[in-house]
Amino acid sequence: MGGQAVRWTAEQVRALAPDDASRRAGSKLSAPGPWTEAGWGNGAVWGQCKGSGSKPYRTVVDLDGGQGPGYRCSCPSRKFPCKHALGLLLLWAGGEAAVAEGGDPPEWADGWLGDRRRRAERKAGRDPADASDGTEAEQAAAGSGHGADDRARSEAAHRRAAQRAERITAGTQELEQRLADLLRGGLAGAEQRGYASWEEMAARMVDAQAPGLAARIRELGAIPGSGEGWPGRLLAECALLHLLVGGWRRAAELPAPLADTVRTRVGLTLEAADVLAEKQALIRDEWLVLAQRDTDEGRLTVRRVWLYGRTAGRYALLLSYGAGGRAPELALPVGATLDAELAYYPGSGSLRAALGRRHGAPLPGFLPSGAGVREALEGYARMLREDPWAESRPCVLERVLPIPPSDAGTAGGTAGAGRGGRAGQGGADWQLAAVDEESALPVAPGTGAAPLWRLLALSAEGPVTVFGECGHRGFLPHTAWHEGRAVPL
Repeated sequence: MGGQAVRWTAEQVRALAPDDASRRAGSKLSAPGPWTEAGWGNGAVWGQCKGSGSKPYRTVVDLDGGQGPGYRCSCPSRKFPCKHALGLLLLWAGGEAAVAEGGDPPEWADGWLGDRRRRAERKAGRDPADASDGTEAEQAAAGSGHGADDRARSEAAHRRAAQRAERITAGTQELEQRLADLLRGGLAGAEQRGYASWEEMAARMVDAQAPGLAARIRELGAIPGSGEGWPGRLLAECALLHLLVGGWRRAAELPAPLADTVRTRVGLTLEAADVLAEKQALIRDEWLVLAQRDTDEGRLTVRRVWLYGRTAGRYALLLSYGAGGRAPELALPVGATLDAELAYYPGSGSLRAALGRRHGAPLPGFLPSGAGVREALEGYARMLREDPWAESRPCVLERVLPIPPSDAGTAGGTAGAGRGGRAGQGGADWQLAAVDEESALPVAPGTGAAPLWRLLALSAEGPVTVFGECGHRGFLPHTAWHEGRAVPL
């Protein structure tokens, strides 16, 4: 792909905001008034914003470098992007009159841009290896020493992996005993015991170095008392947890992709660098940024970015984490395309990927091909065959209409209960109806009212194309396309 970056839309910029407060504050700085020396060139946008102090805040955004846009501002904010970066991008999105194209970044911006891009190049492995210098004899001598060190590190890593596997196995044995005690005593007692017993069990799995099991146990603890039919939902989730524990104990007997899935679900993961090191696994494509979503998971903010390959026709999920109240570093404009390489993590039906080298700045996106309701459900069924623990599958629905509940005017149109509920609870939830089929999908419980009303407004002129996640709880909408333009919900 390649080429000069184009201006993003205001919707794409707002989708980068770490929270609603930053989005509102950035919008207030989107007028030319507080800005001076604003410019755009060399894959970057820069400017100085007048603040409360005597010196303006120097703000620069790298549109083309690293794994996504980068932000630098002299303000004291710990949010990325801060309100000044958002305001500058919104000003830039407004057109040529606000931020003209051309020219070189000022010295204070150019230094940071150069450092960031050099780090990105080293991380992507573009720089020639130091081993290319020196004589063959020197390289051979160095290689023999490195070989011994590598063997020692490898042996130590194997020992640590074996010790962790033993701890996980001991933890799964205790977990199975607790599940048996739960069923023997009856599910009705789970509501009286409260959440503390589940949290204690989850903490035991953390001690056993099985964070995936701990997360599933905490989800189980939210089901008792969550609404009509909760005992059936609890039993089903306990069965899936029992299946996962059994899969761990018999991983050596499973097909390799399924064994990798079990290990991932238990909590064993690979470093992104290790995934990208397999050059044969790299897939270069024009990746459309479908959606970006942040969730709070304990002390971490987890950002999920969904992509779709134009040529490969495959979905990919990028994960990025932020701790201590900081937003995750990875941020990509929804609706844009990236000419980039990525590699998928191992596992049957795995969608998680690591983003590798990027070839140019984000460019205008395209309208992804969609599916009908029946095809979306069949796709999720196929995914469950490969990964029984999958909560949902990404898909694009085309030619659908949102149908509000009959009590939307009084109930606000929210879509049911929180975590642990199944799709279809309550007879008056929102639905997405297929225009060309006599079928519809219920909206997933917990979906906010504002995105649904926004989707309803977009459909005023006819059926819409919607990206989201289709799972056992229903459909969770993330992005819609209106007049060829992506609109984050």
